[in-house]
Amino acid sequence: MMRLTILDNGLKVASRAMPGFETVAVGLYAEIGSRHEPARLNGIAHLFEHMVFKGAGGRSARELSEAIEDVGGDLNACTEREGTSFTASLLAEHLPLGIELISDLILRPHFDAKDLLREKEVVVQELGEARDTPSDIIFDDLWMAAYPDQPLGRSVLGDETSIAAIGADDLHAWRDGHYRAGSLALVAAGKVDHDALVALAEARFGALPAGTIASAEPGRFVGGSRSGRPRADQAHLATAYPAPALLDPDYHAARLFADLVGGGASSRLFQAVREDRGLAYSVWASLLPYRDGGTFYLYAATARREAAAAADLIAEIVADAAATATQRELDRVRTQSRAGLLMSLESAWGQASYVARQLAARGRLVDPAELVRELEAVTLDQVRAAGSKMLAGPSATATIGVRAVRAA
Repeated sequence: MMRLTILDNGLKVASRAMPGFETVAVGLYAEIGSRHEPARLNGIAHLFEHMVFKGAGGRSARELSEAIEDVGGDLNACTEREGTSFTASLLAEHLPLGIELISDLILRPHFDAKDLLREKEVVVQELGEARDTPSDIIFDDLWMAAYPDQPLGRSVLGDETSIAAIGADDLHAWRDGHYRAGSLALVAAGKVDHDALVALAEARFGALPAGTIASAEPGRFVGGSRSGRPRADQAHLATAYPAPALLDPDYHAARLFADLVGGGASSRLFQAVREDRGLAYSVWASLLPYRDGGTFYLYAATARREAAAAADLIAEIVADAAATATQRELDRVRTQSRAGLLMSLESAWGQASYVARQLAARGRLVDPAELVRELEAVTLDQVRAAGSKMLAGPSATATIGVRAVRAA
């Protein structure tokens, strides 16, 4: 059973009790990400996430690790463009410790100057590793092309200049200005008692300032192209188009179109580009929604000599799908989507992240059956129309290993 309580300061506290479980997954989910950053501090959301683990609540980095691992648990965090999460998994009896550690990370970080210098170097190394991985960095390039000179188009990691500019005062200001209770949710799933969870939340997070953070700058899909490292051994090709936001009426139709085009081994892209022509080892399509829009994007990795042929074929397949998608294909990807949703909910982590996502998007608890009904209501005409609408918009392209390709 899912339950939701909102504290006086606006913090959402949600739980999903799962009979038969002896463990619990708990996380503080913040509606705060890299798209909330000013350009000069690009990367601060991610660096903040790193730095809280260097020491918090009177514990050193080592003591934080030992505290959670002494009870067989795990403590982690993740930063994205629209959200940051701080999570713990542990035996249910140790839930109070998990919440204590998460609250210390947010409310009592040390931000020691020496630790900050060292961790900046770690983030720069992470940035270098990403740049050495074409299948990772191409998507930063693609987003920069799609959303130029906008927070949504900047890398979550930042760059060397912006990372160097961040000081301890900036980290404190980031926390004080952005971690407002109304933009946060504490979610637990597994063996959890809701009333006990609320009591722990009140004790650990009741002092958080009320209110919500300011809205991020709206994303404007402009489009363009970026090419990098033409001497790379393999060609990496990516194309993007504007797509619906998560709560737009045509979101499910657009997502099913993306799945139909490139969502699995039975998709049109995989069958035509890889199986029939052998032009790429990896080829797929996906749709990533945001609050105010979304991005439909395609990716392929191919031999440099085959890049032009692969790009042409991908363009033909995507355009054709918008006109000729079949009921059988729709039924297949709809079943895949329903199965993926329900399978993801068969773990405590899956339940916690599902509840958190729905709270952030819709501000309420959402029974999975409601999403299944929305999927079942999508018609073939709606899928074709959503595909045509996305392809009619501006496009963005990014390449590594070749200088330019035809947009899909």
